[in-house]
Amino acid sequence: MPKPPTILTVTMNPTVDICLEVDHLHGEGKNRAHVRSVQGGGGGINVARCVARLGGSALALHTYGGETGLRLERLLAEEGLVHRGIEIGAETREAVVIAELSSGHSFHIVPPGAELAATDRACLFDAILAAAHQFPYLVLTGSVPPGLPDDFCARLLRNIDSSRTRVVLDIAGPQLREVLREKAFAIRLDRCAAAGLLGRPIERFENAQAVNDLLLAAGATEIAITTVGALGAVYSNAAFHHRICAPSSPFRSDACAGDSLVGAFTYRLAASGDGLHACEYGVAAAAATVSRPGTDVFEATTVDALLDEVHTDSIARGITADAASASRFQLD
Repeated sequence: MPKPPTILTVTMNPTVDICLEVDHLHGEGKNRAHVRSVQGGGGGINVARCVARLGGSALALHTYGGETGLRLERLLAEEGLVHRGIEIGAETREAVVIAELSSGHSFHIVPPGAELAATDRACLFDAILAAAHQFPYLVLTGSVPPGLPDDFCARLLRNIDSSRTRVVLDIAGPQLREVLREKAFAIRLDRCAAAGLLGRPIERFENAQAVNDLLLAAGATEIAITTVGALGAVYSNAAFHHRICAPSSPFRSDACAGDSLVGAFTYRLAASGDGLHACEYGVAAAAATVSRPGTDVFEATTVDALLDEVHTDSIARGITADAASASRFQLD
């Protein structure tokens, strides 16, 4: 008998991802394309897929609505992902990924999705809370539907028993700002979200350390992870910054790199409880994913091979010049 899932992922604004391949993108005439794949997408669904790819199991809790939502349900069932849908009145969105073979690059085109009715928002909130207490790990990630109250994620965190469920956050914008008033177990920031907090680009490990210092000093999280593109990521806790240097990997698409890091991190964390080693595993997973086109995620064997190339430098925490000058970061 397979073990029951220990990880719950939440996708409030899922997609049906249609990945097309073209030789060259042209500005005139028709671009003849080959359909590479059609699959369910959105942050939490991608994270659950990554956990499954590594041999684990996660329950993907997600909204669905309209004809596209029914298609999403079918695609997830056919893939064999463990999932539970919350039906809403709005139509699930579709996204298009165009992989240009000549350049090796992919272009991800994503609409915002439809606004949820008040009754649907309440139903979504209650469903997440009802499921959360059954799992030791909850991953809250991805974009939110337009019009969702800015404090939606913060209220969820406030109502989840942290002694029973560790919450891993990978969110941005107003939801992130509001959630910093609460306390998560782990927060992962990409360079865009981190730059919004720091008030300057995230180009070096020092910049990522400064953002992590801000998160930890505010009491918003026990573990802060900020990614620095191809360089890797900084994993920080109360005592240390750990600069995790990513292995070199050919770049094709970063559409699911962040989800791969979060999925591999949470999978390994749930298995071993060692946050640093889990994050190193996540960095290897992200490197394995960027070499694949469209929304394809890593193969487990590639992650294991790349893990040998990941190396970490640890530094005792101290407030950096970036952190000291980041006056834009205000919780009030």
